[in-house]
Amino acid sequence: MKNIARFKNDIYAGVLGKIIGVYLGRPVEGWTYEAIRDTFGEINYYKNHRTGAPLIVPDDDISGTFAFFRSLEDNKFDPDIRAEQIGDSWLNYIIENETILWWGGLSRSTEHTAYLRLKNGIRAPKSGSIELNGRSMAEQIGSEIFIDTWAMANPGNPERAAKMAREAASVSHDGIAIDAAVYLAVMESLAFVEKDIDRLLDAGLAYIENSEFIRLVGAVREQCAKASDWREVRQWIADHHGYEKYPGNCPMVTNHLTLLMAFIMGGDDFNKACMIACSSGWDTDCNSGNVGCLNGIRLGLDGFRTSTDLRKAVADRLYVVTSDGGSCISDAVQETRKILKAACRLEYEPIDFPEERLAFEYPGAVQGIVPYDKNTEEQVLCGIDNLVENPRHCGLQNGNEETKEYGCRLSYRGLGPGVHATACIDTFIDLQPKGKEGTSYFDVLCSPSLYSGQEVKAVIAAGAVSPAFTFFIEYFNERDELETLSSSAFQLNDGDNEIKWRIPDVGGHAIYRLGISLRSGACSSRLDGSVIIKSLDWSGAPECYRMGRSMEMTPTLTPWTTTTSWLKTFVSSADHFCPDYTTTFSISHAAPNGVVTTGTMDWDNYSVKSVITFSQQDAAGLVARAKGHRRYYGAVLKDKKAVIYKQCDAKRTVVAEAACDFEIDDTRELAFTLDGPRLSLAVDGKTAVSGQDESYLCGGAGFVVDSGAILADGFEVKRICSRRNKKD
Repeated sequence: MKNIARFKNDIYAGVLGKIIGVYLGRPVEGWTYEAIRDTFGEINYYKNHRTGAPLIVPDDDISGTFAFFRSLEDNKFDPDIRAEQIGDSWLNYIIENETILWWGGLSRSTEHTAYLRLKNGIRAPKSGSIELNGRSMAEQIGSEIFIDTWAMANPGNPERAAKMAREAASVSHDGIAIDAAVYLAVMESLAFVEKDIDRLLDAGLAYIENSEFIRLVGAVREQCAKASDWREVRQWIADHHGYEKYPGNCPMVTNHLTLLMAFIMGGDDFNKACMIACSSGWDTDCNSGNVGCLNGIRLGLDGFRTSTDLRKAVADRLYVVTSDGGSCISDAVQETRKILKAACRLEYEPIDFPEERLAFEYPGAVQGIVPYDKNTEEQVLCGIDNLVENPRHCGLQNGNEETKEYGCRLSYRGLGPGVHATACIDTFIDLQPKGKEGTSYFDVLCSPSLYSGQEVKAVIAAGAVSPAFTFFIEYFNERDELETLSSSAFQLNDGDNEIKWRIPDVGGHAIYRLGISLRSGACSSRLDGSVIIKSLDWSGAPECYRMGRSMEMTPTLTPWTTTTSWLKTFVSSADHFCPDYTTTFSISHAAPNGVVTTGTMDWDNYSVKSVITFSQQDAAGLVARAKGHRRYYGAVLKDKKAVIYKQCDAKRTVVAEAACDFEIDDTRELAFTLDGPRLSLAVDGKTAVSGQDESYLCGGAGFVVDSGAILADGFEVKRICSRRNKKD
């Protein structure tokens, strides 16, 4: 056994390096080298505030990297996973013209072109081939930008990393673009055990047969060896391998050489390597993200401590924007757990993970906990960090590093009557676009991670003299304005405090964030110190989550309203998904499998219910346990039958069916219940069909329409207290 768990901190560092690199490069993506040089000189810190976008934005480099890799889990961690299977995952997780890719058009965007091939039945690897798409499409940068997770799942196993990288890259690319992806993946895999730059560059070439690629690597290494400054090498790349030398709009060769230059000339300085990649122009976020991941693995978490702190502002946060909306708002720890799980399964090694959503188990991890940004004049929070702490020594005392316990420490100074120390974590998106108007910045499609009827649990370590603790939520009310609801106050005592709060009913509206507020409580004297969040968790289907009619939820709704904040809690791949002013939703789709979902991957045993008016369609009904929009259970009315089926990629398998008398334009109440392997569909309160299947154990809920339209009146998800979750 390799003891894969020993690499967990380096996997986490690789994930951090990837997202930090992307956030550094994203604001100047598309800028010329001269514009970057004249405006900033060098990119040593985030420039989003100078370009009109938030720091944490959805990005193809991040979403594609962490989404397409899910194919490994979806295919039972098959070490021989094939391009065809990964291509199926593209179709499952991508929503056309909405998520992950640059939707530039056929034969304009490489990934869009490959997606259209897949959609039209052309399987990978032909979907990305030179034969079908030409070199101008097949040899662009995209194969490299999505490859890091395949390498991190194979620490110290370059052969398997190369094999998986080749399969993954060939979904959309071919030729030298695949060689570059394989070369990077091999170096990243080896970086877990080999830290020397030259040895990594040499070892990676053993997996490449393309003489042109080998020559290019040798040439850039030679230029770096004799140059006194990275700008000299950048000029050589521009002169001999600039964009105009290659077909297409974002050629692999130019950008791969830039990545290698940054890697070599950055040396053992994480910040410098990312700076070079960002300051060089071309595809800045892609190149900085890749070199950031490679150096994150190679240098480990210590690599982030040698220069400007790039971790604090990011606070582990990232978006993975896919059809699996409940997994969109994520963090570096959650994504690390997925990669580590895959790495251990591939080596048949057992691994234990914290059960809690936020356990802060990695050095420095805060998992999206940030200062609350309202009432700042009353805010006395002075720090959020994660150090090795003895949770019994909070308050005014320092931690004892020998205990090796991690937690998110909230520090305060001058806490007394009238002021507070408050932090929060996002559970949904704000309603503002993430990009500057007139740009191609991606927007966020997601479902909330927190719902009414769920129970939030926290373990808070405090000292002998500690503040009072309050949970609160901010949610979008009927006017799409933020409103706050708070729990009662809990007085923290010395030691570990277990605190629970059932999220109140907010009428189906979106919960924007969960907050933690510390106040002096009954103590009128000044408090200086800290508490430690040892864990923060919510999981499972809501006890009862209910949405009413649209006019109840938004009284100002008109027949022409196309979106509301509560509608945005659903992710739709249907052609049309709108509020309906007479019921709740209108869903229309001109082909099979128009799917709309909400919820998260930890919804397991529950029922989903809605009153549906069936218009002209082939089939329509409810969806449950969805992970994406081509992997779910459906419960529909079709051809005078009630049918329960399993959708798995392009294949639809009937689990059970029975006669059911209904007509077009009928209105029926459907309730789809899933309790372990037992699946049943009730129509108007009576069981119409039931069956058993245990392919999918958890996932979100919603609707499906095959070639037609429905109106849906209300939506309810209700937890089932079965044998499987009675312990909760």
